[in-house]
Amino acid sequence: MGKDQSEMSKFVRSTTSKYKFGAHISGAGGISNSVTNAYKVGCNAFAMFLKSPRKWVSPAYSKDEIEKFKENCKKCNYNPLTDVLPHGQYFINLANPDEEKAQKAYDSFIDDLSRCEQLGIGLYNLHPGSSLKGDHESQLKQLASYLNKAIKETKFVKVVLENMAGTGNLIGSNLKDLKYVIDLIEDKDRIGVCVDTCHTFAAGYDIGTKEAYEKFWKQFDEIIGYQYLKGIHLNDSKAPLGANRDLHEVLGEGFLGLEVFRLISHDEHLQGLPIILETPQPTDEGYGDEVNLLEWLETVSIPEDEELTKKSKELQEKGSKSRKDQIAKYDAKQKKGTKRSKPDSNNDIAAHLSKQKKVSKKE
Repeated sequence: MGKDQSEMSKFVRSTTSKYKFGAHISGAGGISNSVTNAYKVGCNAFAMFLKSPRKWVSPAYSKDEIEKFKENCKKCNYNPLTDVLPHGQYFINLANPDEEKAQKAYDSFIDDLSRCEQLGIGLYNLHPGSSLKGDHESQLKQLASYLNKAIKETKFVKVVLENMAGTGNLIGSNLKDLKYVIDLIEDKDRIGVCVDTCHTFAAGYDIGTKEAYEKFWKQFDEIIGYQYLKGIHLNDSKAPLGANRDLHEVLGEGFLGLEVFRLISHDEHLQGLPIILETPQPTDEGYGDEVNLLEWLETVSIPEDEELTKKSKELQEKGSKSRKDQIAKYDAKQKKGTKRSKPDSNNDIAAHLSKQKKVSKKE
């Protein structure tokens, strides 16, 4: 009901959901296949890699493949400017203090952005990288410099920086890192942020209850601003709160549980954004089941709902062994004296933000 009927699959795409629920989809055999693969599992938005995530250099798209991608988007009713959020290669690190390696990363990055514009895609998701052994603030400035350069060399694609799960030298586990970089971007219309639920939780920002969820988004708005929110990655977390481990889990089976995803399915701030599943599914069909779950959660108005309670219990039982194993690993790490960094521990970034607020008040 309220869905486009499709002979291609058991999954059908919702025409009534207020949210663009989708998933990271395979583009094997040609980038145009990502469109039809997304449609087959009922996605209202989707992500994919623009080229092999395991190679620095990949063959250019053929003219025919570019046209086929655009035709498939029209046929399946996806707007590539707003409904597609491709993921950059994981090994791109524009903050690398090694100049030669940073330049190699930039070459791959600008190639990705060019591919987006060839396909008419308006958003591009990027892990912001790591400062490694360099000075953290200096490497944030370098990252922003490369972003400014790339924006000038391209026409319209918006770079969407993802928040991260780790701490220390990894950029973006502290929201203030992302704010610092955004402040240095010359064309603010070409920069945005993607919030990953697993990364958020792993970095120490609790979002598992209504109160905690609302507190996080209040922080996000105060530090970064809702105007920069351009996408969501939906993942439960195999690891506990603040474990600083990027371990995605199937919705409901991890430490977050179903309630946060019910809250997301009722959050008006997220309407119109690509909301992308990256859970560990063996095939794209598994994403179809999770898209259906999210669209069902959209109809569940209270956390005490009987069917929701039953579903939550089933999923938590399914993931119980994995959670116990991760708790044991986390406890062992704590005993060895590994301290968990707090999200607001970077004093240099905090000082920068304080300065920015003073400048704003003067203006």
